[in-house]
Amino acid sequence: YLPTMAYPSPLSFLLLIVAAAVVSLPTCSSFQTAQTRTLLSRHQHTPLFSKDEMSNVDEYRNGVTEFLSNFMQRTPQEAGEDVDPLGYIDFSAPKVGKMSLEKLAATLDAELYEKEWFVTGNVNPIYFGDDFQFQDPDVKLTGIEDYARGVKKLFSEDSRAQIISCEVNTAIPNTITVTWRLSGGVNIGPGLQIKPYICYTDLTVDEVTGLVVFQEDKFDIPGWDILLSALFPFLIGKVTAPPAPEVEPRVVKMPVEEKKL
Repeated sequence: YLPTMAYPSPLSFLLLIVAAAVVSLPTCSSFQTAQTRTLLSRHQHTPLFSKDEMSNVDEYRNGVTEFLSNFMQRTPQEAGEDVDPLGYIDFSAPKVGKMSLEKLAATLDAELYEKEWFVTGNVNPIYFGDDFQFQDPDVKLTGIEDYARGVKKLFSEDSRAQIISCEVNTAIPNTITVTWRLSGGVNIGPGLQIKPYICYTDLTVDEVTGLVVFQEDKFDIPGWDILLSALFPFLIGKVTAPPAPEVEPRVVKMPVEEKKL
């Protein structure tokens, strides 16, 4: 989710005003580029969704994010098309059996490295409890399906979640921490590009079931930096921080199943 400031401040209100102006430009013919006119012609019968259509979000944690959510593009389903972009996922699939925290970390590392579901929504529900909850500086929501559909709707097709590491957190009990690089774009207005930055995802694992029941995302730069860089990319490296460095490729394999004697 596009991070912004987690508390009101003069800068957040300024960014809110600027964001409103930026996302409103495509509706004014005098400011339309050829690309924008093409985008609008494609979506002229699919207006921006209302807050009622964001019922999967339990809580917006700051006003800027709640405002920008009104400018997200509709999915094909919301536009009335008989298309489910995540229809291939069985969200009612049986859950995986309990395994050690170390094996679960290695398994999730392989799954995430291949599927990058932090931005694609291509989750594997077998690792998540029915009471799964997600939280970041912007939103809170419940359910792995709502999480998957939320990120699928928000991030553009060119977005990446490049996994740097997925390891047991030795400082926090029953927790696996994923470090990853986010890049690409978000489907807000005509589209906004995100400056690459590093995310830290803590996955809390239930002691009894061995399933992930809570996910919290944090970022290595403040929300105002991310939003300002998206709106005014010429400020990157001058006023705002430089992009996160490229991620070195890794060889990641799914853990081998132990043979029963």
